[in-house]
Amino acid sequence: MNWTVIILFALMSIGTLFITYFASKKTKTAGSFYTAGGGLTARQNGLALAGDFMSASTFLGLIGAFSLTGYDGFFLMYGALVSFLVVLFLVAEPLRNLGKYTLADMVTTRFKYKQVRGVTAFNTLVISVMYMLGQLVAAGALFKLLLDIPYNISVIIVGIVMLVFVLFGGMTATSWVQIIKAILLIGGVFILFMIVMWKLNFSFIGIFTDMKTATPMGADYLKAGIKYASGWDAASLSLGLILGTAGLPHILIRFLTVPNARVARKSVVWVMWIMGAFHIMVIFLGFGAAKLVGTSNIMAANPAGNMAAPLLAQLVGGDILFAFIAAVSFATILAVVAGIVLTGATAFSHDFYNEILKDGKATEKQQMTMARWASVGVTALAIVLSLGLQEFNVAFLASIAFTLAASSNLPVILLTIYWKKFNKTGAIVGMMTGLIGTLLLVFLSPNVWNPVPGATIMTGDPIFPLNSPGIVSIPLGFLACYLGALFGNRRTGLKTVTKDNYNEILVKSNTGHDVKGVLGH
Repeated sequence: MNWTVIILFALMSIGTLFITYFASKKTKTAGSFYTAGGGLTARQNGLALAGDFMSASTFLGLIGAFSLTGYDGFFLMYGALVSFLVVLFLVAEPLRNLGKYTLADMVTTRFKYKQVRGVTAFNTLVISVMYMLGQLVAAGALFKLLLDIPYNISVIIVGIVMLVFVLFGGMTATSWVQIIKAILLIGGVFILFMIVMWKLNFSFIGIFTDMKTATPMGADYLKAGIKYASGWDAASLSLGLILGTAGLPHILIRFLTVPNARVARKSVVWVMWIMGAFHIMVIFLGFGAAKLVGTSNIMAANPAGNMAAPLLAQLVGGDILFAFIAAVSFATILAVVAGIVLTGATAFSHDFYNEILKDGKATEKQQMTMARWASVGVTALAIVLSLGLQEFNVAFLASIAFTLAASSNLPVILLTIYWKKFNKTGAIVGMMTGLIGTLLLVFLSPNVWNPVPGATIMTGDPIFPLNSPGIVSIPLGFLACYLGALFGNRRTGLKTVTKDNYNEILVKSNTGHDVKGVLGH
């Protein structure tokens, strides 16, 4: 057992607990628990957003994917990076202007029905749990490598520690842990990047030539097809990643932690610069891991490549750098999982409990109590589901959550803001079709079915041929919204459209004021 690792782990945990302690003093209302009182600056929110995005799947999973699959790692990377353009131009400002605490608040600003709020909140819970799976799988692999603790116990430990942050600190603690973790992670990755490139003589072009002979894949390492043999599979994955960010609940809720739409837009620009620099370093770290650590050693530690980054740090920087990278990875997992749990708990407490069961009359204390109980439930569910997924690459697991968000949430968000004829029926049918369709296609895909016994969860031929279902499920979500809206309008005639407050939504989503506010100005 490496005592340097244990000491740094302990220091990191104590530091985050201190943040939680001070944050808990400011978390007295439901608003401060859900969205940190909406008081973050653009730079703070940009760093917190980057912290959300630089998850275990981005850091550990991407470096592992580049090291084992070469060029195919780009399919997991560039889509997520480009996705912030969708957020910047289409979603960030309207969401901030229309939302309050949750995504359901934004959608029900136009469609004031409990059914719409309930389905939106259910979507948020499912997507949040799916995204948590990748983080917990990474935590299990990390603890097993560093502390020789069995995978299942590691997942439970991380779940409990993370729960402490959420229960006492809420969004304020989660945001500040994310900000500090983002700075530490970027710093650690930069140090590792510089050492690796020094080992490779800072030959940014030459490393591509070296990689043709550095792995068992030979020259194929720099060609597409090692992981995603089908072009349709690669395109499907990319589509899910490009559009998924704009529908991820724990990313969207970040825009409700700032005071206005202008700050929300600026925070997206911050995160794009940070993530751009981070992803460039990740590419070379993946190549460096393949060349210096070796494919067989990476796969021996974890068949999916999730431990490539810590192994690379140990090789080039010794125990100190290894311990630092491992401790930062641990903090990354804690912070990201805490943010996701908070998102799911807010959806349950605010949408299901307060708005649906209590008709918006629950007290602040009742809402916070329910949010804390919901945090326990969401965490327990994610832990149970993650126990059987340790052989999956965490970046790929996260990509499934992206596709779910792009198929179920994004169509409803965009059509709520930009289509006058959209209605309640279209919103409900679209969200449920996108959610159920994506989960069904994943269940029928090669991720679950394989003719070789033991290769995947089920033995047999997959019915759906693609690993990532986005190219089918995302258009399906939009189509269901369109058909549902047509059916809903025919059923109610012009009555629904007449009652719709679309014009008010249009004004408010662009200006932050409702129609009355504009007229009275």
